[in-house]
Amino acid sequence: MGRYSQLLNLRFVLVLVIGLGPGALSAQAPSPSETGPATVDSLLEDLARPDQERWRRIERQIVRRWSQSGSASADLLLQRGRAALQSGDSDAAIAHLTALVDHAPDFAEGWNARATAYFQAGQYGPSIADIRQALRLNPAHFGALAGLGIMLEDLGYDDRALAAFEAARDIHPHRPDLQTAIDRLELRVKGNSL
Repeated sequence: MGRYSQLLNLRFVLVLVIGLGPGALSAQAPSPSETGPATVDSLLEDLARPDQERWRRIERQIVRRWSQSGSASADLLLQRGRAALQSGDSDAAIAHLTALVDHAPDFAEGWNARATAYFQAGQYGPSIADIRQALRLNPAHFGALAGLGIMLEDLGYDDRALAAFEAARDIHPHRPDLQTAIDRLELRVKGNSL
């Protein structure tokens, strides 16, 4: 995979993991019209509909809800870790997010965010371990699945990467970058099996 493609893939994972852009890091709570009474499960069902035109909004709602730990101190550690990630300070991000997973080991988004920090630091082993923990806690985490796919592809495990991207697409069928990765890997995997 070329360097440009890697950067695009990293950007996709970072965008999903650190809250879909700079505006999502603000301390302002989502508006009631965005959150409403819908549960994450119902939002995921809406997201999976092939005719869904509001998928970006639904994606933001899901990520916001996944980012709410129920603990002010855990949420602060997540916010600090994401800010460090956004500024490119992987070491500070890892420190904040390690404190977070120590404080809130059942908070999937903490593990996923730290996986992103490890990925940004080029530490694939710890990143994959954290993604596995995030997926154990939240099997529907399409961002974690996509991140796993990126690393597995980089490591040469094309068949496993394909499975990770397909699992992410099954949950979130609207991301064109997921389909692009699937198409690329299907060619390689099917080409190798001929």
